[in-house]
Amino acid sequence: RCPDEEIAQKMIACIEDCKQKGDTIGGVINCVIKNVPVGLGEPVFGKLHAQLGNAMLGINAVKGFEYGSGFEGVEMYGSEHNDTFYSDEEGKIRTKTNYSGGIQGGISNGENIFFRTAFKPVATLMQDIETVDKQGKKTILKPKGRHDPCVLPRAVPIVEAMAALVIMDFYLMQNSRK
Repeated sequence: RCPDEEIAQKMIACIEDCKQKGDTIGGVINCVIKNVPVGLGEPVFGKLHAQLGNAMLGINAVKGFEYGSGFEGVEMYGSEHNDTFYSDEEGKIRTKTNYSGGIQGGISNGENIFFRTAFKPVATLMQDIETVDKQGKKTILKPKGRHDPCVLPRAVPIVEAMAALVIMDFYLMQNSRK
């Protein structure tokens, strides 16, 4: 599910290596939502980015959500980070940059919405794990069964579906006000 075939092969090799060792690995899924209408979201309690974050953080194994420039934005000045508006050749209002990730003040601005979702490594390892029993005595857990060494390949359509549900909810709310 990686758009770069060379990187995809490296990712597959890494996951297969983890599986062979009985270990697991996490990773990050990038998501881009295109052609979002301007004006979806709310400026206070129903912020679009907050609802996207809520949806993504509700997915099993998700440990982080970042939209737009995210944490990298803290290394910029406001004068660099502001997404200034202009009219393109067709008269459409656009932003010169998209550090806001397509959402300003909790509302979609018509640019692509983009975010990253971080997934932790699967907790169930296919190797012996030291633990304790109910009485607190040392014991060894010997996991059995079929467990993925990495959830990312299966999680991509889940991230896409959750994002689509959030966008559709806001789209329906906006159109119900007309």
